[in-house]
Amino acid sequence: MKEKEVAAIKALVAESGCVHSPELLEELIETALLLGRDKAPVADIKLIVKALKELRYASKVFQPYSDRRKVAVFGSARLAPETAEFKMAEEMGHKAVEHGFMVITGGGDGIMGAAQKGAGRDNSFGLNIRLPFEQRANETIHGDKKLINFNYFFTRKVNFVKETDAFVLFPGGFGTQDEGFECLTLMQTGKAKITPLILLDTPDGRYWETWEFFIKNDLLRMKLISPSDFHLFKISHSCEETIAHIQQFYRVFESYRWLREKMVVRIKRPLTAGSLHELNEKFGRILVSGVIEQTGILPEEGDDHRWSVGSIFRGSQEDEMPRLVLTPQKTDFGTLRLFIDAINESQTED
Repeated sequence: MKEKEVAAIKALVAESGCVHSPELLEELIETALLLGRDKAPVADIKLIVKALKELRYASKVFQPYSDRRKVAVFGSARLAPETAEFKMAEEMGHKAVEHGFMVITGGGDGIMGAAQKGAGRDNSFGLNIRLPFEQRANETIHGDKKLINFNYFFTRKVNFVKETDAFVLFPGGFGTQDEGFECLTLMQTGKAKITPLILLDTPDGRYWETWEFFIKNDLLRMKLISPSDFHLFKISHSCEETIAHIQQFYRVFESYRWLREKMVVRIKRPLTAGSLHELNEKFGRILVSGVIEQTGILPEEGDDHRWSVGSIFRGSQEDEMPRLVLTPQKTDFGTLRLFIDAINESQTED
């Protein structure tokens, strides 16, 4: 854009009183103006405006709770309260809150309503989608300020992925399968942070074993996926085991981000020299160069606190956390999940 236009945008942002990331707000306004200059179709502009409004509002709703980890629960809206799956989902919601998590669901009935009921209104978010049938807000989250109604599936999915610290999937239909595969695809390709994904069913259920048979017998056999992709999910038949799996994932590991080619992992406590050596021995093969190092905050980080989406403990606490820094290949995120598991099993300097 012309220098005069850029100056006007900067002045507008400054006058609005926006002090948080003003350069990004300037870029946002510039992009909006370029849509007009490009003579974009009205339908395209309407879609972009509505999507941006949904994303802004969702960000506003989630912001006050950014210091709490959240578990998303997916599953069929059609399962009735008398089913074993419904009762187990209610138990899952209750146990998640009992162990300090908030719960996010699609806001509808069935599994979503059950998990919401177990979690309670105060500890729940509902990401509802406007449909011509079936989907309505369940009685627990209906009318709550943490219920967000989305027009687009894609804006809804963005918020599920960026706000969630663990995914729990119960048996469900096309929607549940879509959400599960979406999460797996984003983690497999490195487009979303690696997060616990648990496929949960009743003790005598076989839903996910049948699903896994297809994954192994067809996708893996035809070499459409890699063996290490199986590290990105876990099948469980117990709420206790599911919660334990999530807690273990965050035992030492906190979050990670990418600084160009470097993976910078925040950990809650420093690792012992022996544990660091073991990590290098076990995962040295995935490194493009160098070794896994333990450091403090990196100079490249500066004042940029924009950590991987969903990370918590922002601000001054961020600088106090030790880092593990490595330059891995970005082709095998299943093995990077194993790397995180190994961090959590390491000895720390308590």
